[in-house]
Amino acid sequence: MNITSLQNEHVKYWNSLKEKKVRDKERRFFIEGDHLISEARKQNLVLETISTVDESADFLVTKEIMKKISSQATISENAAVVRFIPEDKISGNIIVLDGIQDPGNLGTIIRSCIAFGFTNIILGDTSVDLYNPKVIRATEGMIFHINVLRRNLLDFLPTLKGMNYKMVGTDVASGKDIRKLKKENIALVLGNEGNGISENVKNLCDEFVNIKMSSNCESLNVGVAASILMYEVSYE
Repeated sequence: MNITSLQNEHVKYWNSLKEKKVRDKERRFFIEGDHLISEARKQNLVLETISTVDESADFLVTKEIMKKISSQATISENAAVVRFIPEDKISGNIIVLDGIQDPGNLGTIIRSCIAFGFTNIILGDTSVDLYNPKVIRATEGMIFHINVLRRNLLDFLPTLKGMNYKMVGTDVASGKDIRKLKKENIALVLGNEGNGISENVKNLCDEFVNIKMSSNCESLNVGVAASILMYEVSYE
């Protein structure tokens, strides 16, 4: 179908997917670029394709329309509407994110999870939206290859404990060296960029670790810290 009008109902719908409440209601989100579309196709999540150049796409649109529906400064030639990624059963190591707010940090953590063999993320319900366009872009397509569950952590962490997972929080001041951790059935817990892990979630942790580093540096970006911790857990 060729679309040339900015007032077309399809255009209005695609544009509305920029809003979290619409994404949540429709359980769909918008992706841009050939690589993301290719990764979504591998999981059979693509519902419809939109292009400014590809006549085989479901919708052929003008560059003006693509600019309107895009969340990027520089538009892509191809985009798609895809289904929310279905949740799977939990198995393997887990990372728990309590109040992460920066989309780039979440995207970085998702990529590092794939790199270091962490197959699950438990995303606290006060954290940034998984389907925020900046998160999607930062994952470089890895979002389609990991199991993400969004949960109230105070309700859900006891369930993980019942599955014999050890809750391992991060504490720069008093945690033990991550390299000394017994690395079986681990759920690594990381907190908000500014405030760290909330007190109620801390109370559910079994022990705490930190990353040994120069005294000239007070702390690391949470995305960087998560990556180092996952590496240490995965490769003794």
